[in-house]
Parts: sequence; structure tokens; C-alpha cells
Amino acid sequence: MNGLLLIVALLLLLKTATEIWLDLLNRKRVLQEAGDVPEAYREYIDEETYDKSVSYTLAKNRLGIMETLYDAAILALVLFSGILPMAWEGVGSIVGSGVWGQAVSLFAIFTLLSFPGMPFEWYHQFRLEERFGFNKSTIKLWLTDKVKGIVIGAIIGIPLLAFLVWLVGTTQFWWLWGFACFLVFQLMMVVIYPMFIMPLFNKFEELPDGDLRQRLMSLGDRTGFRAKTILVMDGSRRSGHSNAFFTGFGRFRRIVLYDTLVEQMDERQLASVLAHEIGHYKLGHIPKMLIISSIFLFLSFLALGWLEQSAWFIQTFGFEGSAAIGPVILLFGLLAGLVTFWTTPLTNALSRKHEYEADDFARKSMDDDPMPIVQALRILSEKNLSNLTPHPTYSAFHYSHPTLIERESALL
Repeated sequence: MNGLLLIVALLLLLKTATEIWLDLLNRKRVLQEAGDVPEAYREYIDEETYDKSVSYTLAKNRLGIMETLYDAAILALVLFSGILPMAWEGVGSIVGSGVWGQAVSLFAIFTLLSFPGMPFEWYHQFRLEERFGFNKSTIKLWLTDKVKGIVIGAIIGIPLLAFLVWLVGTTQFWWLWGFACFLVFQLMMVVIYPMFIMPLFNKFEELPDGDLRQRLMSLGDRTGFRAKTILVMDGSRRSGHSNAFFTGFGRFRRIVLYDTLVEQMDERQLASVLAHEIGHYKLGHIPKMLIISSIFLFLSFLALGWLEQSAWFIQTFGFEGSAAIGPVILLFGLLAGLVTFWTTPLTNALSRKHEYEADDFARKSMDDDPMPIVQALRILSEKNLSNLTPHPTYSAFHYSHPTLIERESALL
């Protein structure tokens, strides 16, 4: 086997083995804690809810292990069987090999490669989530979402890919220009996505007038976050899960509450959730994460620039001729995850640090009273059947948020 193919195979095996080991580690821990409700949670979690959360965690764990093995097998098949260059030539023979032809070929192949994962997505939504009372979607809505996603992806992705292919043929330092342009696009999407794309999938309405709106708007004024409005999203249309999130920046910033969240919490608890989201804004977490993302984007374009000059790279995987940016982008998109997987604990550690800081901001915003945000976090964990006893190694690797007990310990 070629040296590069051997390295890729080893990376794939190592990543897959690590994922399964972490899943099994977590599964063992959850099973050990099953039965009686752990003492730390007995005050607010009853035995029935705890047992259900354990069953939900184990069900997701089983499905996750199967999906990990399946995805690894599909990726190995695509990389080592010669299917990829055949697909590239086949689609190219239809759409051409020019700038737009390569862009369409890339988008078409990436889209086709997403199809093998759809049975697992369907099972997760309509079997697993249905079993635990979370699924609110329908097959029609699910398929409509998929079609919308592909259409929107084509409208945005194909011109971007065409622009990148064009850059390669027009300037020596195309990768640097490409990085700069894609960085600007990334910043634009922070505004465009919540304002124009998300409304194509969900309905957003202003929080109606009343005591809750007045309390939340007053909180925004008091914390220096003068929002024009607070939006409620119809998350219940697809799922029984609840959440809240902050997006955008400047005058385009938005705070969105799921309708399920509004139904589950009282005014003080919702105010603490809002304060938490405002904390992310006031403490500069979004710019910090954008900087991290920009560093990864720069390194990606640097790697693309080097690989585009290395004909051996695409030839190793069965592509003929000299280096070409289309196959390079295709292979890079498939292989990048084998490397970035190992950076997951670092980015998640930073994310968890931000969550602690936002929790502390929420506590201070509620007259230094930790109970509203603590109660809100308990409700979120209970209603979403969160895993209350994850293995520390698993949570350190995979969790972007601290566990409930960790957040409570920091707040109380």
C-alpha cells in the first residue's frame, strides 16, 4: 500500500477506535450509575425521569456506535475503492471541466456522499426521538427540509466553489486571496443565516407584549444590551427539545428562545437564560470563536495551496494527470475530519470556559442570585433527558457545555 494511503487508513482506524472507546467508556459509566437517582440530583429529579434519561442516553449511545462504524466503512470505501475518481470523471463528462463545471461536480459529489447517512438520520428522528417523545416532525417536513438544504447549499455553494476554482487559474497566491474572501463570507453569514436562511425552516415571532417581555427587555437595558426585540422560534414544530441561542453581532444581533423553553420556565428562569445569552455577547465570546474559526480556515487554505502543487496527492487516490484544485478540494473535504477530530477537546474546553463565564454573568445580572439560572439549567437537563452521569473523559472530549453538576458547583 502507498505510504499516504497507509497513513490515511491508520488515521481512520485510530479515529474510529477512539470514538468507540469513548462511547463504551461513557456507556459503562451510565450503566454503573443506573438505578437509584444520584444523591446530587434527588432534590429535583424523580426516579422515573432519571430512568428515562438513562434509557435515552444508552439508546443514543448504541446508535452512535453503529453510525461511527458505518461512517468509517463508507469513508474507507470512497477513499480506497476508486469510486471517487470515477464519480469525478462521470459527473464532469456531463457538466464539463471548466470553472462552473468543476464547481457543480464538487457540489454534486459532496451532496451524493451525504445520502448514505440519511437512514441513520431518519432512524434517529422517527424511531429514537419518537420513542422518547421528542419527535414532532413528519416525513414530509423532514424531506422538505432536506430538499431546501440542498437547494440553498447549491445557490450559495456552487458560486463560492466556482470563485475558488477561478482564483486558482488567475493568481499565484490564490489560497491567500481565497482565505480572505471566504473569511469575509463567513462573517457575512453570521448576519445572513439568522436573518434570511433560518426563517426558511422555522417561524420566528416577536415575544408578545406582557409581563415577560417587559421583564426581559428591562433586563437587556440593565445589562447594556439594547435589543430591538426578542424572538420566539417554533422549535416545537420539529422537536420537543428546548433551547435558546444568541447569533449575529452589532445591530444585527438576535436572541432567540424556543417556544418549548417559554412554556417550561417561569419569568425569572427565562430572564436568567436571557442574561446567560447576553453574557456571551458582552464577554466577547462570539468574536473569540470567530478568531479560532479563522485560524482553522487559514490553515485549511494554506494546506490547499500546498496540495494543489502536489500532483502525487490526487494521483495516490486514483485521479489522473497533474494536480487539479477540484479533486484536491474533494479529497481535503473528506480527509480533514481525520485531523480536526483531535482538536475537538481544545475547542470544547474553550466553549465550556465561555459557558462558565456566561453563567456567572447571568448570576450577577439576577442580583447575584444563582438560583434562577440554576433552576433553568435543571429544567433544561430534565426536559431534554440530558445525561447526568457522563464519564469525565467522554465529556472532556465531546461536551461543548459543562455538565449540570459542574455548572451548579461553579454557581453555588
